[in-house]
Amino acid sequence: MRCAPTLPQITGAFTLIELLVVLAVVGLLAALILPALGRAKESARATSCLSNLRQTGVALQLYVQDNNNRLPVMYDALISTSGSSTNTLTIDHVLTNHLGSRKILHCRSDDKDLFALTGSSYAWNALLNGQDAEHLQVFGIQFDPHNIPVVFDKEAFHRARGPGKGINYLYADGRIQNLLVLEGTK
Repeated sequence: MRCAPTLPQITGAFTLIELLVVLAVVGLLAALILPALGRAKESARATSCLSNLRQTGVALQLYVQDNNNRLPVMYDALISTSGSSTNTLTIDHVLTNHLGSRKILHCRSDDKDLFALTGSSYAWNALLNGQDAEHLQVFGIQFDPHNIPVVFDKEAFHRARGPGKGINYLYADGRIQNLLVLEGTK
């Protein structure tokens, strides 16, 4: 009689301890990666908001050209529960002909939905209302256009990017910066 050859027994199964160790390592890696992914996602939204702020700056320049080099007279809409504002001197009404679309005034990082409540995620520096765009002054002090912000985020929408980077500012000279720094204040 002939014996059948015996095959070696395969023991390729994982033990419970090995499986738990692998799950712990995967969980640890996920915990390390998630904050970085959140910052990257916020950085992408912030870039979109910077683009919107720049387009608002272009609309503002067009307005100034059409109005004898004068800045507009605008005010922020009050936050209302109805979502409608009776004030027509808000940024969404005054610049409507120059913006192309009101969606430019919506920052994707606007987590308090200020766009829906006030018509804009951005605020206007009302201290500049009606001034000559070439001779800006606040409280009687003359300012250079690269030192004075004209439009900025209403809230620190981009706080996930880190301290001091939560609010973006559009300056009168057209540049955008994420931290208000006046010369000599550092």
